[in-house]
Amino acid sequence: MTRRRWIADEVSGNRAVLRGAHAAHLVTVLRARVGQEFEISTGTLVRQGRIIKIAPDQVEFELGDEISASSTPKIILLLSIFKFDRMEWAIEKCTELGVAQIVPVIAQRSDAHLAAAATKRGERWRRIARQASEQSRRESQPQIFQPAKLKDALKLEAGTRIVLAEVEHDLSLKAALESHLPGSSVALALGPEGGWSGTELAMFRDSGWIAASLGNTILRAETAAVAALAITLSELRD
Repeated sequence: MTRRRWIADEVSGNRAVLRGAHAAHLVTVLRARVGQEFEISTGTLVRQGRIIKIAPDQVEFELGDEISASSTPKIILLLSIFKFDRMEWAIEKCTELGVAQIVPVIAQRSDAHLAAAATKRGERWRRIARQASEQSRRESQPQIFQPAKLKDALKLEAGTRIVLAEVEHDLSLKAALESHLPGSSVALALGPEGGWSGTELAMFRDSGWIAASLGNTILRAETAAVAALAITLSELRD
């Protein structure tokens, strides 16, 4: 039995279906056969699945026992829009690490052309997240929202809300997480290339967000996203 995990396109009772490119990959590349077993994510849990019907663009499974799932802290990432190739890399890696939600944010220093084009990238970002979720054997893929203006993203609810700021030198991300209440969610906001503007940092402060630092070095946006998520996961799990 392979350890590959698939996220179902449709679930009804004890039946699950893969469609489109995912089904085609399973049939033509992995040469799936009736009777083979795979782990199937239904979006809320993972169950053992046995193939009962195969078509060129559809694979149907009979679902069996539930597979024990690991508990991952809920982390929401406010990711300012930056160069799409690097942003896609960040989405992929943060998905592998276990991010729960990603909110693309239009910041003051976001490139205007990228910000305008971002509304058309959602489907591609969700496809990247789905593939990364299956590869990393997640129970479900992260939710990726449509791009939002910062003033709207600031209203996001979370147990602890932290904005990563280059101008913050006193409070580290690790220290900012010490007051976090176990079991509640964490929101992390990361600026674009060039960082948050002074006006934006004031908006965060006025909305109750905590400013924290990732250290003395200046990181690329995609590096900062992965580093912040990894530190937060490590601290919450400990």
